[in-house]
Order: sequence, then C-alpha cells, then structure tokens
Amino acid sequence: MSKRVLIVDDALFMRTMLHDIFESTDWQIVAEAENGEQAIAAYKEFQPDLVTMDLVMPEMGGIQAMKSILREAPSATIVVCSALGQKNLILDAINAGAKDFIVKPFQRSQVLEVVERVTIEP
Repeated sequence: MSKRVLIVDDALFMRTMLHDIFESTDWQIVAEAENGEQAIAAYKEFQPDLVTMDLVMPEMGGIQAMKSILREAPSATIVVCSALGQKNLILDAINAGAKDFIVKPFQRSQVLEVVERVTIEP
C-alpha cells in the first residue's frame, strides 16, 4: 500500500515540483492546499501519512496550521518546506512539532532523504 502525502504551499510552482517528486515514488498525493485553512481541512478529510508545509502563506500561515493539525492529530508527520532566509520561522516550526525541514530551493534527492528519515517505522 502506498503512503499518502498532502502538499501545502501557496506557490503553484512549488506544489508542482513536490508533486512531481512524490509522483515518481511510491507516495500517493491525496491533496494539495495553498493556505493553512485548506491544509487543515484536507488533513481532516484525508488523514495523510505525511504533510509538506510551507510557512508563509496567505490567510493562515504554516505554523498556525501545523499547531491546529497537531492538536487534533498529535502523531501527524509534518515536514516544513521553507526558504533559507526564514531561519527563525523554521526554528519556530520545529519547536511547534515539525519533524524536519527542507530548505527551498530543494533538490529531489534532498526531499526524498528527509521524507525517508521522518517516515521510517520505528
């Protein structure tokens, strides 16, 4: 059975890049969201195994969305995708419960390495 991922980013280009990376693996993309509110709704509906979460988005940012998801599903696996210039936000996200982070711009191998690291069964 394939693992399921929710891709969250306000930039279509970034969602497309992540979509292409996951599509080439055994991951199934169950949904995409362009803001935190959509991410929360999609998480509730699909209960994915992994969420990739941008931090700076309109309407609701990634940290607020992540906190909301983790309140409802404490075992959710969320990986932050953020630009290097947002180091303080990445630290805030890790402190809020993100399992790891991927710095934009990213390489396919980097994404897959982080995903494998955070989703390996103990």
